[in-house]
Amino acid sequence: MIRLMLGLALALALIGCSQEDAAKKSAAPGDATAGKTVADRECKGCHGLDGKGTIPAIPTLAGQTERYLVASLAEYRDGKRSHAALRDISTRLSDADVRNVAAYYAGLAPVAGDAGAPVPSPYESGRKTAAQCASCHGEDGNSKTAGTPSVAGQQPGYFVTAIREYLTGARPTAPMHMLVRDMGRLDLENVALYFASQTPAQRSAPPAGDPAAGEPLTAVCGGCHGFRGVSEDTATPGLAGQDPQYLATVIQSYRATRKHEAMQRAVAALSDKDIANIAAFYAVQKSRPAENGQRLIEDLTGKCNRCHSPGVENPAMAIPKINGQDKNYLMMALRAYRDDRRESSVMHRMSLPYSDTVIDSIASFYANQPPK
Repeated sequence: MIRLMLGLALALALIGCSQEDAAKKSAAPGDATAGKTVADRECKGCHGLDGKGTIPAIPTLAGQTERYLVASLAEYRDGKRSHAALRDISTRLSDADVRNVAAYYAGLAPVAGDAGAPVPSPYESGRKTAAQCASCHGEDGNSKTAGTPSVAGQQPGYFVTAIREYLTGARPTAPMHMLVRDMGRLDLENVALYFASQTPAQRSAPPAGDPAAGEPLTAVCGGCHGFRGVSEDTATPGLAGQDPQYLATVIQSYRATRKHEAMQRAVAALSDKDIANIAAFYAVQKSRPAENGQRLIEDLTGKCNRCHSPGVENPAMAIPKINGQDKNYLMMALRAYRDDRRESSVMHRMSLPYSDTVIDSIASFYANQPPK
């Protein structure tokens, strides 16, 4: 899952940073009339002569920028994008054919996407699903029951991993097992985002353990779990403000039955008193929300718009139009960049933090926008 790094601009699906040679080739004007002949012969089966994909997950080409279309075909030809049919077609087309078919589709009137369709909010969906967790973990994820972990402000990637471990039996069955067994991955990611966005409550010193004595024992812990237990890594749990009884039980389990090589080494020499002191130290540390789910989609699309708003030009990149684009294609493209199945080191770094549920919402947002 996802470290949702709002400081990065998300250049969304269809996105591609083209090579300079592709950009130079796109500078020569194409012949749209000749391009229609190419489209009729090679492209209409999937993209239609009107430039709208014939089925979901096929991108809309009508009104797309000519420069971007030329660069995209070059990337298929050069193997930087994986698609057997497009690789075959692009290798058969001459440079003139490429420019002409790009001019044809770029000259068509833009086609509306899913305008009016609801844009899902991962945060709101997670809030509704999280209601079933309130009896144990609290409505806002701050547990008031000793031995029950707080999940407010917890890293979302870790949260999803932990739930899946309960479901697969990697962790002992817990009362919540029955509540989450029917949740799909998007449901889990939504709940994780909701709880990650809640503010952890400040705890007072617990009756067992000495926070001051525990602090020097946490030197090794900070390398993974962050300064004073505030994790900066979506896959690593935060410990600050956690229930001390729960923390002590978990640490003890690594000494006995729970499998995790690094954790087993780290706790092997700890006494029960050491563990109580470490748990006490982390329990009284002030934590913070790991995410801002309420504003997440608004913030991310605002950053995307810096490059993808109509009229924005960048001489170093062939930037596509994404307003009104097919939602399923947008999702596929961004997941491909994230998972390193589509070549672009820049796009991989940009999209790596994003979960499927966030990608779904952003793709829905742009599919809803009127094409220009």
